[in-house]
Amino acid sequence: MTVWTWVDVALCVGLLPVVVACGYLLLLTLLSWRRTAPVPPAPVRRFDVVIPSHNEELGIARTVANLSAVDYPAAMRRILVVADNCSDATAQKAREAGATVLERHDTEKRGKGYALAYAFEFSQKDGFADAVVVVDADTVVTPNLLHAYAARLEKGAQAVQAHYGVMNPKASWRTRLMTIALGMFHKVRSLGREALGVSCGLRGNGMCFTHAVLREVPHDAFSVVEDLEYGIRLGRKGHRVHYAWEAEVLGEMVSAEKQSRSQRQRWEGGRAQMRKLHGWPLLKDALSQRSGLLLDLSMDVLVPPLAQLVLATVAGAVAAAVVAWLSGGTAVLASSLAGFGLASLGAYVLRGWWVSGVGPRGLLDLAWAPVYVVWKVWLMLRGPGAEKRGEWVRTTREAEGGADAQR
Repeated sequence: MTVWTWVDVALCVGLLPVVVACGYLLLLTLLSWRRTAPVPPAPVRRFDVVIPSHNEELGIARTVANLSAVDYPAAMRRILVVADNCSDATAQKAREAGATVLERHDTEKRGKGYALAYAFEFSQKDGFADAVVVVDADTVVTPNLLHAYAARLEKGAQAVQAHYGVMNPKASWRTRLMTIALGMFHKVRSLGREALGVSCGLRGNGMCFTHAVLREVPHDAFSVVEDLEYGIRLGRKGHRVHYAWEAEVLGEMVSAEKQSRSQRQRWEGGRAQMRKLHGWPLLKDALSQRSGLLLDLSMDVLVPPLAQLVLATVAGAVAAAVVAWLSGGTAVLASSLAGFGLASLGAYVLRGWWVSGVGPRGLLDLAWAPVYVVWKVWLMLRGPGAEKRGEWVRTTREAEGGADAQR
């Protein structure tokens, strides 16, 4: 073997993890075609809809009103607002809107994870409901939300995730790109994982859990990405999260760079921590137990953010092209692997754009993608913020004109 052949082999070895990640995304892309949603049964399940809130006086009434209008018998649903360490009129506004309010004050245990654990414990002890639903305080939902959950629960599901999308995609190019990004991460990946019969993953907003599964797997997840953390715990107990793609929860995304930066740093930092703690142990256990559920969970955690994956693939393609030029065309295998990776990512992004529904304008906004990638890498190099584990962190929302808002 010549020196250049060895270089080609070395490049292939270096590209292998990238190609595996790209192949995983391509598989989910190919399986991401919508299927017929199950027919909802006659209502027999009772739901507690939990809204974890921290200083949400400006928007909580709208969310409660929206949830009060869902297409499900009023006597079989209840809205629980957890006013967690609030210093404003969140509790009062929620009560006036018709919600049952749980006020919580704990200066040490603060954050969404603790608020959810408090509400779940209350719901189980109170005995009104069979299952709990989590909806963020800046969210509107489609009227079929509870029927979609009930359809899965009647078929044996213990955990269900609705589609989590963007309420304000037209606010700026940044929110349109976020809509496409969530189309990829929340819809394409979830549809593909649902087709494989594994867990679609939890997204923090639009989650549903039965009381039975909460008793078996208590919700003691308190990190910034408590949804990912709890989804892994469910998977280790053999429970997959089912995907209710026909129902939506739509959250407001910020359009300003400063607030968007704060959100992304927390989310990416939280996922990086979960990757470090759970990625390789999940893969090891998946192989030893021959568990497709755990294998998929490990891939979901280990696959890096799209921006990093794009940069790694492009870097591999450039390196292969340079070697091929210097060697007179020797680096064929490395070039093929890099080309496969780029084609897979291209298909994934285009499918995400298609399911996002942002139309031709969103396709034009993809021209901003290189800027977005560089921005994401810059955030990664800066590292996560200094906030406490799972603490409430405020982000200015579009409609609040400078007021604070929760994660």
